[in-house]
Amino acid sequence: MTRSHNEGKRREAKPEVDAYLQHLADSLKSGYAKLRFQATRIVDDQRDERFTNRFTVADLFPDEDPVDALKRELLTLTAENYIETVKDTKFPHRTEMRVFGKKYSADVYIKIRVELMRNDMTGDVHSLFVMSFHYAEYPFDAANFPYRKNG
Repeated sequence: MTRSHNEGKRREAKPEVDAYLQHLADSLKSGYAKLRFQATRIVDDQRDERFTNRFTVADLFPDEDPVDALKRELLTLTAENYIETVKDTKFPHRTEMRVFGKKYSADVYIKIRVELMRNDMTGDVHSLFVMSFHYAEYPFDAANFPYRKNG
């Protein structure tokens, strides 16, 4: 049985996206958030290097620690950058991932998850997982962004 291209994908209402981004910002600013960045992914073996997380982050932020750069960049996301919300098919019991797109020197595809994790030693900790932060293989168009002003 094959999965439909749209299975597990949805578009959230703008107030939900705004609330998610506020939660993301609060988590990043709290100092208690742990950001994990998947620099190398299995799919990268089949992908042109220019479209990998490792290449994109090194190209955009050459003299910075990747985690520090990503924390800063995630704080700049707005609902206008939102594309869709997707279910994690590998880990269906984890929270959904949000997909964003942002223009740098080229379009960048960003997929993240924010979860509240329980740490018995220190209490609750927000875990931010950046699965994707790479140049888009295909340029974005206005239809990708449901909340972008002027198209």
